[in-house]
Parts: sequence; C-alpha cells; structure tokens
Amino acid sequence: MFKGSMVAIVTPMHEDGSIDKKALNDLVEWHIESKTDAIIANGTTGESATLEPDEQLEVISLVIKQVAGRIPVIAGSGTNSTLTTLKLTENAKRAGADACLIVTPYYNKPTQKGLYQHYKTIAEKVSIPVILYNVPGRTACDMLPETVEQLSKIRNIIGVKEATGKLERAQEIIRRCGNEFGVYSGDDATALDLMLHGAHGVISVTANIAPLKMHDMCAAALAGNHELAEKINAELMLLHKNLFLESNPIPAKWALNAMGKIQTGIRMPLLPLDNKYHQEVKDAMKNAGVM
Repeated sequence: MFKGSMVAIVTPMHEDGSIDKKALNDLVEWHIESKTDAIIANGTTGESATLEPDEQLEVISLVIKQVAGRIPVIAGSGTNSTLTTLKLTENAKRAGADACLIVTPYYNKPTQKGLYQHYKTIAEKVSIPVILYNVPGRTACDMLPETVEQLSKIRNIIGVKEATGKLERAQEIIRRCGNEFGVYSGDDATALDLMLHGAHGVISVTANIAPLKMHDMCAAALAGNHELAEKINAELMLLHKNLFLESNPIPAKWALNAMGKIQTGIRMPLLPLDNKYHQEVKDAMKNAGVM
C-alpha cells in the first residue's frame, strides 16, 4: 500500500507550451530529496487534459526513468472513454509505472453500474494496481461508497483518491472496505483530518510547493503525533487554500516559477495566474516558509 505525501506533480512547460524535460527531471530530484513518498505523473495537476496521448506517455516515462526505482511512480491514465483509458493504462504498465490513478469518466456522467463496469474492465485486462479517483467537482460524476466497496473486492483495485473533501465520506469508505484498502485524500485542506481518522495519505497539490513539510505533516499524522501534524498543517493551511484561487494548476505553476523551479508555460485554455492573486499566493508561500 502507498502511504504518506504523494505529489500530483505539475508538468513543466516552456513558454510555447512544450514540455520542459530538464525542469521535470529537476523537480523529480527535488521531490526525492524532500522525502516525497510517491509521485503521480500525468494527473489533473499535470495538465493531462491538454497533453496529447504521446505526451502523456512521455511525461510518465520521463518521471519513471528519473526516479529509477527510488520511490513509487503512479501514472494518471483515466479518461471518459473506457477503451482509451484501457490503452493509456496498458502504456503506463509497459513504461514501468507502479500503479495507475484512474479518474471517474467526466462529462458523460455514467451510472454507478457503469462506473463499476468501467473500472472492472480495466482492472481485469491490465495487471497493474489501480487507484480509483473520485473528484465530482471536476467530473460531474460522484462514485458512491457502495460502488467503491464493490470495486475494492477486485484484486488489483487497491485504493481510492477521495477528493470530495468530506470527512464522513472517507470514513464510510474505510468502514466498508477495511484498513487494507488505501484511502487517500484528494483535498489538501482536509487531508490531515482524513489521516487522523484512518486515511493513508494525500495525493497533494500543496506538495508541489512545500514537499518536505507535506511529508513531515503526513509522517506525523500517520505515526499518531497529532500535535506535530497539526502544527505543520497550520503553517500550510493558507497554501492549501490559496493554491485554488484559480483553477489548479494555475496557482501552483505560478508559485513554482516564483521559486525559480519552472518557466511560466501552461497550456490553453488555462492562462497564467491573474495579477490580482499574486500577493495572496506569495503570502501563503511566506506563511509556509518556502519564500
């Protein structure tokens, strides 16, 4: 089971929107030095929605090669098409990913039975660990706890990223699926509460900016050191919130550029962070001790 602070890594880009391979490799090294527990490549924060299929595989492969087995790499391979998701998951397995993170199909709004069949088909056809990803705020599709429970019975479906931000939702999944099934917060602001109530870690946007503090906070929470975890999390809370002043990953990419880690490149229809939010993100970075 994967545990701790798992970064949903941004995809660095040149000013023209092309992938900045050197910056990506440098970010990977920074995360390993900062004790990040796993890297998610080609997730929502990695702008998977605007990467071409060959670019998605390139990003996943670059991260796997640079990591070189030092920490797990989880590949984002979900789409709103079962056939396309199947192909991307097969590609991720061939590239050497340790697991795949598969978002619920967006826009076409499948039923709960449709969700079950979607994930069952992929899990049975590709022998790689699968983490479900429920983020109804982006997909207009909410995978209910009873569906997660059904899917948890499939051997290689090992966990769920639950991004509703609802503590009671995660608790119900843990109750239904047991402690051997991984439950990961997909919402930084509520991640600590979820871990203190039995979740196994967080798939984090904040970890892009403050990787060591996110690792330390998660490690303290999972070890039962509530006081230390709450202290660190208080320093990060403004960052948890202000990294969503505009759509993710716009603020995160701006912050990393301000830190000298990446260029300003981002794919349209996303644009660089509006000037009116610059100071608020700076204030959050200062509060977290990263600026």
